[in-house]
Amino acid sequence: MDSNCATGFGYADRLKPKRKLGGQLGAEEYQESAESVASKADDLAKLIQGSQEVFIFTGAGISTSMGIPDFRGPSGIWTARKKKQPISALRTPFEYYRPSFTHMAIAALVAAGKVKCVCSQNVDCLHLRSGIPRSLLAELHGNCFAERCEACKREYTCDFQVETVNFQPTGRVCVAPACGSRDAKEGCRPPSLLDNVLDWDSALPDDELDAAIDAAKRSELTLVLGSSLQISPANGIPTLTPQTKRGKGKEKGKMVIVNLQKTPKDRRSGSPFVYCCPNLEPYLLHGRGSHFVRILESFRVERSFVVMPV
Repeated sequence: MDSNCATGFGYADRLKPKRKLGGQLGAEEYQESAESVASKADDLAKLIQGSQEVFIFTGAGISTSMGIPDFRGPSGIWTARKKKQPISALRTPFEYYRPSFTHMAIAALVAAGKVKCVCSQNVDCLHLRSGIPRSLLAELHGNCFAERCEACKREYTCDFQVETVNFQPTGRVCVAPACGSRDAKEGCRPPSLLDNVLDWDSALPDDELDAAIDAAKRSELTLVLGSSLQISPANGIPTLTPQTKRGKGKEKGKMVIVNLQKTPKDRRSGSPFVYCCPNLEPYLLHGRGSHFVRILESFRVERSFVVMPV
């Protein structure tokens, strides 16, 4: 096992070689003043409070503040490889990373019942570690810390990175009573566990994709965090919220994009929140976002989780 990998290194090395990665690499990043971000956070908090259901769509950008590199940013993994530049090693083994403030704020919204589905393109397991129930998490690209039984489909979460990709046997077997134990009693080898990570040519999992699409269509607000929204079909999911009419008035929902880079979906967003710094949560929780604070007053964000120094 290579512990020196990110949403990233070892995982990326295990994917099939691919020359054309699609989308733009190394696009310019934009920063806003603290005053601008605080003002937008206050407006966004009101939007969240006024929405019956919020759908959250996340990308690698929500983990960069911890020192985990993204893929397509100026210092991203794919960007560095295209330029034939070295990729900086993580400052702590990947499996030691714990959810960031961003992850915990999202988990708090889930606990408050405001968010009923979080769709993530990340494979780092940090949403699960933040406490979000697996049933409310759509992992489009899988999870490099998870294995799934080939027979009963039970999922196992590991404290180490699974060594394979593209749904290959990991060398371990299912021990579920209704599956592995039964086969053992009958003298048969229990079903194998398979990795749960997509390769380049793998299709998005139907169950995860359907859950995300349904949530995007029924939600009044979609919040995109840390994704450049460049690769289809995943980048089309958040746009279903502003495209879908709902309620008696047949009003369309809203989409807010919080990302350092411009995205192909910015115009569809129609919101003034694009290009914000991705670290909005401190403002939402403790700054001018009093509406957001009231939403979470019964679900205090746990501040005692460990974030390894980076």
